[in-house]
Amino acid sequence: MKHLSPAYFALVMATGVISIAAWDFGFAVLANGLFAFNFMSYVVLACLTVLRAVRYPGLFFADMTDHRLGPGFFTSVAASCILGNQFLLIARSLAAATIFLALGTALWIGLTYTIFTAFTVKQEKPPLEKGLTGAWLIAVVSTQSIAVLAALVASEWPQPLRLELNFFSLSMWLWGGMLYIWIISLIFYRYTFFAFSPGDLAPPYWINMGAMAISTLAGARLVQNTSDAPFLASLLPFLKGFTVFYWATGTWWIPMLLVLGVWRHLVRRFPLRYDPLYWGAVFPLGMYTVATRQMAAALDLPFLAPLPPAMFVVALAAWMLAFIGLAWELARLFAKSGR
Repeated sequence: MKHLSPAYFALVMATGVISIAAWDFGFAVLANGLFAFNFMSYVVLACLTVLRAVRYPGLFFADMTDHRLGPGFFTSVAASCILGNQFLLIARSLAAATIFLALGTALWIGLTYTIFTAFTVKQEKPPLEKGLTGAWLIAVVSTQSIAVLAALVASEWPQPLRLELNFFSLSMWLWGGMLYIWIISLIFYRYTFFAFSPGDLAPPYWINMGAMAISTLAGARLVQNTSDAPFLASLLPFLKGFTVFYWATGTWWIPMLLVLGVWRHLVRRFPLRYDPLYWGAVFPLGMYTVATRQMAAALDLPFLAPLPPAMFVVALAAWMLAFIGLAWELARLFAKSGR
């Protein structure tokens, strides 16, 4: 608990999106099983995080203001909102989804203005190549997760609250897109102009694609809500254009990340072992599946239909591998503590 990774909520993010994808494809038993496991995981991680903050406040807040570790705290926002999506889509509980939307928004406000203020005013800062990682884009994912859940809840709320919530969702979607442009520019600069070792290519770099995938999903949800909000209808060409823009950008990243992964593990022989950060690589695969399916439906693009099932198989296999790694790690820790 003392050294619990602040990014461990990526486990909930990854499991939640795989569950939603399974529900979309009609695998109700799998979706509900993952939903139950996800809720339990969320509760356990939330309790451990609160206990860590109480028992080790110095270490907890040092992590929060650390350039490499701080952005990992945003996984709690995305995890809350994705769990809210599960409650609405699978359990059909609007009340629970609304509670998780409020919780995610409160966490987002607190973390955003704590972490980025600390990064701005602290006197000792690491150089760009040491302080910047793909985990920074989890801030984008957290923002877009609020946009997705807000749009989904808005479709269930009565008027006139539906109008305000759609505007809130649109605002978060736009802010998330702007934040991605800021951060990805620095990441691309770091890729191409600084020395790059296999150890630098941590699994969260898959968030380069995942941030665009969840932005695509948020755009598709807004397109589907245009009948409920006249201002969205007036922006329809813009919404559709940027949704495709986000999807195309995310798609571009997939071959690039695969090539870099081959370079890391096969060419440079970097060992492949369990790391909680690997959940940050599972999540983008599942999110790309759900986002592509929803975009194809919202924009009437039937030729994309074969892509989501294929990606679902890949995402589910990646989740199973990460889960096996987690089970092995827990077994090792229990065996060590029992000696």
